[in-house]
Amino acid sequence: MRISISSSLATTLLLADAIVGASCLPKSTTRRWNGSTYSCKCFPGDDCWPSTAQWNALNSTVGGNLQVNIPPGAPCYKTFQGPFGNISTYDAQKCATVTSKFGDEQFQVDLPAAGLWTYFTNDTCRPTTNPSDSCTLGNYPVLVLTARTAAHIQAGVNFARQNNLRLIIRNTGHDFLGRSVGWGSLVINTHNFKTISTTDKWTGPGGYKGSAITAGAGVQAFEALARLNSLTPRKIMVTGECGTVGIAGGLVQGGGHGPLTNFYGFLADTALEFKVITADGALKTANSAVNPDLFWALRGGGPAAFAVIVEASYKTFNDFPSAGLTLDINPSTNTNEQLFWKAVEKFHSYSTRFVENNIYVYYELGPVPMTLHVQPIVGVNMTLAQLKAVVQPLFDDLNAIGIRYASTEKAFTTFYDLYKAMFEIEVAGNSALTGGWSIARTDVQNNHPAIIDAFKTILKAGGFLVGHMWNAGQTLPQSEWAKSAMNPRFRSVVDKLITIVPVSGNAPLAEKAEAQNRLTNVVDASLRAASPNGAAYINEADPFQPNWQNAFWGTNYPRLLSLRQKYDPNGLFYAVSTPGTEKWEQIEYGTRLCKKLN
Repeated sequence: MRISISSSLATTLLLADAIVGASCLPKSTTRRWNGSTYSCKCFPGDDCWPSTAQWNALNSTVGGNLQVNIPPGAPCYKTFQGPFGNISTYDAQKCATVTSKFGDEQFQVDLPAAGLWTYFTNDTCRPTTNPSDSCTLGNYPVLVLTARTAAHIQAGVNFARQNNLRLIIRNTGHDFLGRSVGWGSLVINTHNFKTISTTDKWTGPGGYKGSAITAGAGVQAFEALARLNSLTPRKIMVTGECGTVGIAGGLVQGGGHGPLTNFYGFLADTALEFKVITADGALKTANSAVNPDLFWALRGGGPAAFAVIVEASYKTFNDFPSAGLTLDINPSTNTNEQLFWKAVEKFHSYSTRFVENNIYVYYELGPVPMTLHVQPIVGVNMTLAQLKAVVQPLFDDLNAIGIRYASTEKAFTTFYDLYKAMFEIEVAGNSALTGGWSIARTDVQNNHPAIIDAFKTILKAGGFLVGHMWNAGQTLPQSEWAKSAMNPRFRSVVDKLITIVPVSGNAPLAEKAEAQNRLTNVVDASLRAASPNGAAYINEADPFQPNWQNAFWGTNYPRLLSLRQKYDPNGLFYAVSTPGTEKWEQIEYGTRLCKKLN
């Protein structure tokens, strides 16, 4: 059997090679690891791996859109040593392109099976200047089904279920926790679902009659916002602060926070309807009237946990004139560490004031050299004078302690214009472990010195902080809070933090274990201790933290677990530390996905 490869690096590859050596391997999916017995998914080389004829049939069903996956950096190597055999891959021109664009998020998004951050790929086959280096698949998926219709997704879901394969749903690859990649897996790519429609009056169930947008699974934030900005009157919607993220997929299933969260809550809070494919391969509608329990779970109950989203509909809102500020404390002009931390304490103490005035703040706190970079401070539906009036007491405090800082300011005709101008472009291609915790309002008020001490602990441990000041219950009516599956504790959060611990994906196992221990038991532990009333955000947190069920979903977890058992009883879908995955592990050094039997 032959399956075509989308890249010109090679034209065909015999999948029959996958069964070479199968007679030397176990005849079932049961394996022993560290003294325990596991039932595992089927992987290349296993006796249960689908036959050549079966793969051929799937490829025919999906219109030839099944591809063998090759890592992005392969053009820089003479040979790609894949699981189905070796192929020649070197192409100087393509190598130059991938080398120059490897850190470009949109370049990575548009690839069929890339992960934007490389730690969980095993950091394999990165662009190199030495073509004789080794290029292997690492933890990238084995095959990619580039879905172009709902029927293609259904075919892939059914095939994975019937053949006990590890299945990954990949839209943009915009994920810190490795959910878009996985050793030995089949990935369904939904990024080609780019349809967008809008309406002035939603006619579906639920009582809402305002304007709305319906977007295919592959629509990204910048595309949705551009379409809404073209309307008369101009509209906006809740999205992440990063424009490359997809709006109908992992973002909403994890919640979806952004610059408008103070006003409208999470993206999940604004969801009106989903079209999805469940683990049984059925195409279903989920809204407040049809499959309402599934609708609730999809609104923040965990990415890749309940169904594959084909399209999603959301509330939209009128755009407003807005204003923005920046603040930088530059280490080149501030060498006094004690003064720097006093400035950080002053800045962060205003988190409650900012959110109470519906101001959104995005900031970065880095260790070497110590830097506080705040861009932007956003006032939606505010004049620049109004925004400055809220922020001025902070500047007064900074002036009083004698810290040097730089600040810029600008007014915009619309929030959309501010969004494009002031939110900085993020970078892909880096390798790190990601954690995080959210700081509760009451802990800022009662325990702020401990929070700043936690910040110091994180930087001393080699970590890095990214903060997002918002409150998801600020102006959203309390009657709306329980309509999504978000952890109720998020309604009192004033600062959602991402923690980052750099580590190479191909580092020795002991080094990886040390970095993970540092993230869980030093970096994030300091935040959990300082803000016991906080919570963790599933899309941007340490999935291996203790009691993750409560950290991510609080009192909503038992219901989510029950719904997972209803809609995916056999565990077809998998994303680390999502409802129902307690017994699932990636054994054998983070490779095979298996369920623990004893």
